[in-house]
Amino acid sequence: MRRTGIYATSTTLGEAVQAFVPLPLPPSDPLLAPACFEAGNRAAELALARLSGVSGLVPSVDWLLYSAVRKEALLTSQIEGTQATLVDLFDEEAGFAIGNTDDVEEVSNYLRAFRLVQDNLRDPAGLPISVRLLCDAHRLLLNGVRGNGKQPGELRRSQNWIGGTRPGNAAYVPPPAERVAELLADVERFIHDDSAPTLPPLVKIALVHAQFETIHPFLDGNGRIGRLLIAALMEHWRLLPEPLMYLSGYLKQHQSAYYQQLSAIRTQGDWEGWVRFFLEGVAAAASEAERSIVAIASLIAADRRRLLASPKAGPASYRLFEALPMMPRFTVELARQALNTSFPTANAAVKLLEDLGVVSELTGQKKNRSYSYQAYIELMTR
Repeated sequence: MRRTGIYATSTTLGEAVQAFVPLPLPPSDPLLAPACFEAGNRAAELALARLSGVSGLVPSVDWLLYSAVRKEALLTSQIEGTQATLVDLFDEEAGFAIGNTDDVEEVSNYLRAFRLVQDNLRDPAGLPISVRLLCDAHRLLLNGVRGNGKQPGELRRSQNWIGGTRPGNAAYVPPPAERVAELLADVERFIHDDSAPTLPPLVKIALVHAQFETIHPFLDGNGRIGRLLIAALMEHWRLLPEPLMYLSGYLKQHQSAYYQQLSAIRTQGDWEGWVRFFLEGVAAAASEAERSIVAIASLIAADRRRLLASPKAGPASYRLFEALPMMPRFTVELARQALNTSFPTANAAVKLLEDLGVVSELTGQKKNRSYSYQAYIELMTR
């Protein structure tokens, strides 16, 4: 059996515990067996290539990104117990009253952290994938929400543990705090070391995500930052031109297997099982995103045909329709702002889309009405 780490004695809350310290990447003694990843990697790369190709079906990739990035933000937060829904997120962005504001704020924070990382990676003067960039993202993630008292933006300075009521009966005790910085520096070196044994980028991403979760470098938010790191590495190694895949959906659906596979690396040296699971997840998530894009493209094309066939359609209604995929819940005032036009013009455009059955009114009131592109939202949330 492969050894994947050593144990170090750490004392916390007056208890001496055995904390796991992972060995540096890549796995060795033995090296990762190519047989465990070659077929899975081919299937995952093919699914990503199909996803990249199908994104050309819609006139604006921003439409797809608007929903895909929000789905990833939502699903990665739901893995950690957040109860917010996609509709809550759309409503919050439209300025509607929502009940679980704290949960929605957590999801919004993930979106901000995601944008920060993406902006840095796309800016020639921005930070590369690094401990510093992840700390900056972590600061945004925990800003003003649960966990904001747990050293946002800083590597932990105390021993943490996972599961159990105290360190002594924990399911897993990550490395002692004083080892965290050097362990993350090893991960950073592995990401940027082109002379390392040649492994496919997706396999490297699988290794990096598992190593990050094993190190558990923050007091809170490790799962979300670790999954954000997956999306960042997809960008870094140019596996997808845009973050159209929401892998957290697969990980949430197979949550117990996700945790078991990560644990088996530490307890059984089973890197191969984790890599297989991860590659299957990428292939499944990419195929799911592809199906979603085809369905969205079909819906929008059918609704556009309906609009073009209407003798009452004009520039304002066309422009409002094109804005709907990034504004699926809205008011007439929001429509007016989006179109940069007068209230009567916006109101007439909204009414036409309502008459055509493209959007529906939610309140049943004469004033302060709210609207929904309901068919689109149903595709997004199924």
